Amino acid sequence: MAELQEVQITEEKPLLPGQTPETAKEAELAARILLDQGQTHSVETPYGSVTFTVYGTPKPKRPAIFTYHDVGLNYKSCFQPLFRFGDMQEIIQNFVRVHVDAPGMEEGAPVFPLGYQYPSLDQLADMIPCILQYLNFSTIIGVGVGAGAYILSRYALTHPDTVEGLVLINIDPNAKGWMDWAAHKLTGLTSSIPEMILGHLFSQEELSGNSELIQKYRNIITHAPNLDNIELYWNSYNNRRDLNFERGGEMTLKCPVMLVVGDQAPHEDAVVECNSKLDPTQTSFLKMADSGGQPQLTQPGKLTEAFKYFLQGMGYMASSCMTRLSRSRTASLTSAASIDGSRSRSRTLSQSSESGTLPSGPPGHTMEVSC
Repeated sequence: MAELQEVQITEEKPLLPGQTPETAKEAELAARILLDQGQTHSVETPYGSVTFTVYGTPKPKRPAIFTYHDVGLNYKSCFQPLFRFGDMQEIIQNFVRVHVDAPGMEEGAPVFPLGYQYPSLDQLADMIPCILQYLNFSTIIGVGVGAGAYILSRYALTHPDTVEGLVLINIDPNAKGWMDWAAHKLTGLTSSIPEMILGHLFSQEELSGNSELIQKYRNIITHAPNLDNIELYWNSYNNRRDLNFERGGEMTLKCPVMLVVGDQAPHEDAVVECNSKLDPTQTSFLKMADSGGQPQLTQPGKLTEAFKYFLQGMGYMASSCMTRLSRSRTASLTSAASIDGSRSRSRTLSQSSESGTLPSGPPGHTMEVSC
């Protein structure tokens, strides 16, 4: 039998009339740079103007990845390390992205005048339909952190048909109680707004360690030219209403949800409680070791891999290549019957940084993962 030889065929794109290979390369590079920079838009809503940046082009029959950042940050400082991570490129090539900046949080935003009534978190959620209508997008996969996770959850409760999935990092769905309110007021007497926000974003261990990351974000927030606007967003977050999630009730998220929190995050207890209130057949719980308060900044690789599995579970990117977790980890699985007597089971995956696999589980399971 004649030995088969592997032949590599290079696809040659036809040039436009009068175009040289050099000018074609320059045009392609310019288009790629423009695409990487994104296109920024603003739209008027009943609660004021909102700015958002769109990357990529819409894909047929695919939702947009729609992000919303936390207090003290904008979309760049909150999400850039994640979406610029190498393994994330496979995802962003398959989805258009919409990164929202809360009002007054975008770069170069003017300071709101004294007495300006900043929108509540519920009103910020009500701005989202105006964005989707402007872009003519029908469905989204939301990725939110902290206050942004709350906003996307509130939107999903009122517009469930437009949300295909949610990745919620550091979500606290509960309104502040009287004790929390009193503690917040007391802290405000002894701490500055930037320090209070840093305590919201990062763990005390991280702040005490004063790493390069902490120094960077302390500098970003402390010297922010729109610090007065940030304080307004901060106040809206602290005055949020309870989402009233109820397992088996009407007030619940109808779409697949991945809850994410660091093992030392300030919001760990709140995320664990949120997980207990959501539908176990629709919810995955990812608890990340060594990630601190902002896993999308400190562990973008692990979060990217988990996000790929999440998208696969929704029926997207079926042929995606799972590398990081699949190669280097083995899984420990335990199954237990659900406490409400249903047929769904809860799976717990334990992973160390050296071993563990995150298999794509079938729908109908809650996965608690410690990476």
